Amino acid sequence: MNTATAPSAALLPEVPAAQQLQRCAQRRAELARRIADAGGGVALLPTAPERMRNRDAEFPYRHDSYFYYLSAFGEPYSLLALVVERDGSHHSTLFCRARDPERETWDGLRFGPDAAREIFGFDAAAPIDELDALLPALLRDRAAVWWPFGVHEGLESRVQSWLQSVRAQARSGHRAPAAQYDLCALLDDMRLFKDDHELQLMRRAAAISCDAHRRVMRAAGAQAGPDLREYHLEAELLHAFRAGGAQAPAYGSIVAAGANACILHYRAGNAALQRGSLCLVDAGCEFDGYASDITRTFPVGGRFSGAQRELYEIVLQAQQEAIAATRPGARFHEPHEAALRVLAQGLLDCGLLSRDAVADVDGVLESGAYRRFYMHRTSHWLGMDVHDCGDYAEPGEAARRLPDASLQPASRILRAGMVLTIEPGLYVRAAPDLPARFHDLGIRIEDDVVVQARGDCEVLTAAAPKTVSEIEQVMHG
Repeated sequence: MNTATAPSAALLPEVPAAQQLQRCAQRRAELARRIADAGGGVALLPTAPERMRNRDAEFPYRHDSYFYYLSAFGEPYSLLALVVERDGSHHSTLFCRARDPERETWDGLRFGPDAAREIFGFDAAAPIDELDALLPALLRDRAAVWWPFGVHEGLESRVQSWLQSVRAQARSGHRAPAAQYDLCALLDDMRLFKDDHELQLMRRAAAISCDAHRRVMRAAGAQAGPDLREYHLEAELLHAFRAGGAQAPAYGSIVAAGANACILHYRAGNAALQRGSLCLVDAGCEFDGYASDITRTFPVGGRFSGAQRELYEIVLQAQQEAIAATRPGARFHEPHEAALRVLAQGLLDCGLLSRDAVADVDGVLESGAYRRFYMHRTSHWLGMDVHDCGDYAEPGEAARRLPDASLQPASRILRAGMVLTIEPGLYVRAAPDLPARFHDLGIRIEDDVVVQARGDCEVLTAAAPKTVSEIEQVMHG
């Protein structure tokens, strides 16, 4: 290391845990193995840039998930190049910002190439300003180049420029890669399965978020009234996230009072939380790059009314059936279908769907009548991103034929290490043809689950109160 320009160890930016750095090295080796199986080549993976919010203020910085998955390096303006031989041997080079004492006075210390190489375990490192000059040499005489298609603005043109630089050396006997592949196709399948270290981080994110939801319930129970607004509960969430050690919310928190809960992507506004109404809170934190995602619905003031409880119990039973259907060997669509059957029966039993129009559960499902009240799927993948990457169709399987003779991709088989949400709901907008007691009730219950090899799933977010009695007890202290 160049000690003349290296930052003091006491002043270095936060360094990830040794276990995380080791896992990143193992992931690079696994990616290299997969690229070698395809004939070898060079993988190019940039991180996210900083983005301006307005004038000279930036949005809070967040790294690119793919890049961080392989590097644990959190600085912007960086790129990882992985050169892979046909036998799987590989060489990693990190391009990152050089040390700059003047800019570091304003923006904080940087690792610089030397410290980054030594601390993060790369084979080589170079200043990002030298990327265009150095990268063509890494591409020279390689079979293929792998990069994330359609993710980073301007990357495609830069890749073409680097390839053109190599093609210009044809008279010297050098060849440019003849093939280009989407790097995400390899990384998506790797990221879909979480290892023990990733699950530890997700359990921590879940624990912090569960504390936040309990805090919100207590606030809504103790402070209900016209002076309590949605943004007050959002503030409680943010406090709990940061106090628990999370870096940020994993997504924009939904705090929806009353009829606002029927808007699926509502954001916390200034609506008052009226005593006796329901409030839907969909919020989770991000801890060390991994997301949690929890939704709870509770009565402002702390007691469910009869109609609220009636609908809530339907959604809760639907979620319990969906969780029971989440096991290794099941298909991704099976928890959704389990939830749908409970919701369909509940809609018939409570009178939101007329038996004169649809006689039974099968009729509700076949007609799609439930979609008026439940218009989204029950699950999505969860990991570094709240809607994490990964194919929902089983690779290599032919599409299945539906009863109407149409074709649909075969649903993914659930396997140990996959993490997904289970989040059924019912949303009843006021309408003349619906019972008045259910008007403007929006209910969703969401948990994060890990498929386990032993034949069931682990509910990461079980500590967030969920039953009627648990919620009312927490809200009354």
